[in-house]
Amino acid sequence: MSKIKLDNITHSYGVKTVLHKLTLAIEANKLTCLLGSSGCGKTTILRLIAGLEVPQQGQIEIANKIVSENGKILVPPHLRNTGFIFQDLALWPHFTVYKNIAFGLSERGEEKVKETVFDMLDFFGLQEQAEKYPHQLSGGQKQLVAIARSLVLKPKILLMDEPLANLDVKLKHKILE
Repeated sequence: MSKIKLDNITHSYGVKTVLHKLTLAIEANKLTCLLGSSGCGKTTILRLIAGLEVPQQGQIEIANKIVSENGKILVPPHLRNTGFIFQDLALWPHFTVYKNIAFGLSERGEEKVKETVFDMLDFFGLQEQAEKYPHQLSGGQKQLVAIARSLVLKPKILLMDEPLANLDVKLKHKILE
């Protein structure tokens, strides 16, 4: 049973076609890696699944529900139950580490948000960085904040673009577990 299906996906940037009639099935409850040279479309595939871009042709299905089809978004990104860790991390520069992690939790009560964020800070060893801003962190610490921000929402699908690039070997193993 596939959790994610891309069927006959074509996507271009201007006149450059990045994906041409791509069909891909990703199984549920599996770790799947997309490997390829720079510029081959790996990031584009993740952005299409997340709903941050729309394929000009083809259909994307997540958990047996069509989420985009032939240039139309049928299920918006925030309703796809996906987390995304961007290659450039996309941290809010004017938010502290705490606020970056808490960003998507605003609908929960203040005490629940605090408890959840502190659990993430503790798990990733970021307690002392809670009130710092992204520019005050190392590359590895920024990466951990981005991962924590994505995991705090407990998404069913986690899309990661170069997720372990700035982490040491010990942290890579911890994240993968």
